[in-house]
Amino acid sequence: MRTSPDAWAAVRGRPWEFLASWWPWRSIGYLLTTVPVGMTVLVSLVLLLGVGVVTLVVVVGVVVLAAIPRVTGGIGILERARVRLVLPRDDGGAAPTLRERLLAGRGLRVSWSEIGYAVLLAGVLWVVDALVLLFTITTAVVLLLAPYLVRFDTLGMLGWDIDSTREAWVAFGLGIPTTVAAAYVVTGVACGQAALARLLLDPPEHRLVQAVADLRRSRVDLVGAFETERRRIERDLHDGVQQRLLALTMTLGRAELDVPEGPGLDLLREAHEQAEAALEELRFTVRGIHPRVLTDHGLAAAVDDIADRSPVPVDTTIMLPGRLPAPVEAAAYFVVSEALTNVARHARARSVRVRAWVERDRLVLTVVDDGDGGADPASGSGLAGLALRLEALDGTLDVHSPPGGPTEVRMECPIDAG
Repeated sequence: MRTSPDAWAAVRGRPWEFLASWWPWRSIGYLLTTVPVGMTVLVSLVLLLGVGVVTLVVVVGVVVLAAIPRVTGGIGILERARVRLVLPRDDGGAAPTLRERLLAGRGLRVSWSEIGYAVLLAGVLWVVDALVLLFTITTAVVLLLAPYLVRFDTLGMLGWDIDSTREAWVAFGLGIPTTVAAAYVVTGVACGQAALARLLLDPPEHRLVQAVADLRRSRVDLVGAFETERRRIERDLHDGVQQRLLALTMTLGRAELDVPEGPGLDLLREAHEQAEAALEELRFTVRGIHPRVLTDHGLAAAVDDIADRSPVPVDTTIMLPGRLPAPVEAAAYFVVSEALTNVARHARARSVRVRAWVERDRLVLTVVDDGDGGADPASGSGLAGLALRLEALDGTLDVHSPPGGPTEVRMECPIDAG
């Protein structure tokens, strides 16, 4: 059985899963605790306001009235905790705690939304919750217990007098759908009230921070899904097409031994050479999609493999504490691969230096060549796409390439971005 993340998701899910879960009971608990909390808030606000107004002619009244925002702030902290009964969520500590409020004293600005919610809780919400619980729970319980209660006295409900065993069992049958409806009504009211409390009690800046965090998380998930798809394509090409081409070249090689000299053998040898060229091109493509050495041995080995295949001499120094998260390793690998490709094609450089290290929980990687310089990532180079990819991981990619060189490509990325 799937577990719903909150009561609202459970209500919208499968009915049998919702009814078998704890969410209806947690919703009852939320509404049930609202009644004493609301009554206590009502008494507290009336006393504070009354004492403050009566003693307003002296300094004491001003002090009492000034305490109302602190009291409503404490109520807000309590309500944020109660909301988690039906709408659990990590608030991330954006709202100040009671200790922080006490330390801040008068320096903490007045939250009118917290005051408004406290008034709403004291004057409306607890009354509504009490009526909802009284009507739904009482109706469902009485109908279900009708066969037992009718033994002692006639039951009257909504104009219906239940005074026989037969009518009592009819009431019991009606009690089952009534109980189901009561569970949905109670949970719906609890979710609506909790959403209202969260809307009024969550500071706007916290909602913005939460939205940005959700956006960043979705972008990281998208990068991860992209990497997974790249690995799947690499695996299919390596284990499927590449193996078939290898088998073809071996078959053509054996066929050359059985065909006599002549035009037929020449065509067979040409086909063999083309198959080997296609196999080599496929191997190069597979390495460009996602190199197997990166998955098996990590970033240092993968960078050394690129350096060995570069037409320009490359000096590598990779100082890492161990394996990094896969998205970070993949981003760093493709930065090095793209930078070395650009050096080989455009820079007319004599040497390249690749350095990588971890500094303050961030991977720092630089690729420096002694070429002509003048590189512009905005002109359509692959580095522009890599910069967007790093941005999704909360990283940066900078290219410094003055005319005449040298060119430096610098990448920084948090090592916990994966």
